[in-house]
Amino acid sequence: MIILVQVAGAIYGLLAVVFGAFGAHALKKIFTDDQLKNFETGVKYQMYHAIVLLFVGANYSFSTTLEVVIAYAFIIGVFLFSFSIYGLCISSAKGKKLRFLGPITPLGGLSLVIGWFLLLYNFLQT
Repeated sequence: MIILVQVAGAIYGLLAVVFGAFGAHALKKIFTDDQLKNFETGVKYQMYHAIVLLFVGANYSFSTTLEVVIAYAFIIGVFLFSFSIYGLCISSAKGKKLRFLGPITPLGGLSLVIGWFLLLYNFLQT
């Protein structure tokens, strides 16, 4: 489990840098200001949570269900939140907005909030 969490954090961090550069250069030409701002929000949240995953992977043994749920809440939350934003922005810029992604974004955000709440709860338990 430790390796999974650390690898997920490293992959999310790597992709955040790639997507950030891609958005700042290639997508800047085809996105509206609002689309670019939304895309950048997805990148920022992805990077923040990549760092959190690296922290969690380095500091937890995943010997409790709570520690495992915290990791999965962040991994799933980043995927649902950031990647749905990317899909919405890119599809909207191409004139074929994938509206089904709209409700997925807040589910990802909720998963991230749950991860943070459980992390706080875990800290207060020690």
